Amino acid sequence: MQEELRQRAAELAEAMKGSLAQVPPGGAFELDLSGVTEMDCAGVQLLMAARRSTDDSGRVLRLAGSPPAVAEVFRTLQLASHFDAH
Repeated sequence: MQEELRQRAAELAEAMKGSLAQVPPGGAFELDLSGVTEMDCAGVQLLMAARRSTDDSGRVLRLAGSPPAVAEVFRTLQLASHFDAH
């Protein structure tokens, strides 16, 4: 199970990199989180990596459709101020 989760996280990271490359500098990279039902540290790491990548490339990260599971993790880890969430 752990290996499967690591593999999925790696796949998502690659997909995000590919999508980010399509956003012009100064543009917004929006992630729709509406389908997220739970989030663990791997999910947090993916979002933090996305945030670093957008910051480093002159783009803006926006999180859309943040469900209660994401809001709870953000509240617990005090991450809300680090992300533009709608």
